[in-house]
Amino acid sequence: MSSSTLDPSTGRRARIQSAFRWACGLDVAVRKPGNVSLASPGTGPSPGQLLDSANAAAGPLTNHGASIGARIEGAIQAGREATGCSPNLGIVLLCAPLAAAAEQRADTHGPSGLRHGLEMLLGRLDADDAVAAFRAIAQADPDGLGRTDERGLVRPAGMTLRAAMASAAPRDRIALQYTDAYHEMFELGLPVFLSAMGTVPVSPQIRAGGLPTLNSALEHAMQRTFLRWLSTGPDSHLVRQHGPERALSVNLQARGWRMRLPAPHHAPEPAEWARWDEMLKTRDLNPQTSAHLCVATAFLAALLNL
Repeated sequence: MSSSTLDPSTGRRARIQSAFRWACGLDVAVRKPGNVSLASPGTGPSPGQLLDSANAAAGPLTNHGASIGARIEGAIQAGREATGCSPNLGIVLLCAPLAAAAEQRADTHGPSGLRHGLEMLLGRLDADDAVAAFRAIAQADPDGLGRTDERGLVRPAGMTLRAAMASAAPRDRIALQYTDAYHEMFELGLPVFLSAMGTVPVSPQIRAGGLPTLNSALEHAMQRTFLRWLSTGPDSHLVRQHGPERALSVNLQARGWRMRLPAPHHAPEPAEWARWDEMLKTRDLNPQTSAHLCVATAFLAALLNL
């Protein structure tokens, strides 16, 4: 069959899949204090495991025509089967609706079409999506997120996935994105990422080893976007693991970093950035929610440039 007769959805799916793998590669390629990176792995899954798990998850996450719940569950299952560890659940939860919205939009340039499609998809989430997503949450079990208590999501008893996310939104910033149709990501995260990139195009290129092709602008964009998320509210993962006071302490540290880097082109001093990273890891403080929101922001930027 000639390339001119191929289903255009096949090519679009491949591009969305590449964008997801690229964003997940950035997660480990760029040092984000407290988070797993090639420069400072920390404890838990290794950078290589996370990369392999994300690569396996990319297929189900971009399965053409699949529901959002099925994408989430399939991605988590595929990652576990491939590596024995789950892909980062927060990244999967954030990226599944974005991937589905990008799949349905013919014009991939400009945020308005993607944003409108995303709002429509989130409005159509049903109880089946909730059941599938909670099966995935139970597999990944990130610090009791799936438990029925004050820290986690409420288990669905016939409620839709969006309703379940709404119940957790006051406590969890990833759940909040479902509730407000990713308003924060479009209005807070994405402008910071694109401003830091400047005139350098967002180009989701992946090297042979599965890592993204990095440049200083891209590294800077990830760092500043991570700071933006972390400085605008206590990290949900830190609140669940260590309580609001320690989460607020890290939030204040991030605010201090932003004050020291007032202009979009200002980058953190590498040695100081590394010291903050090691200090957080020594205290077992991982602002994981902010890192996941940062990765999803990069994914969104890539989707707008496919």
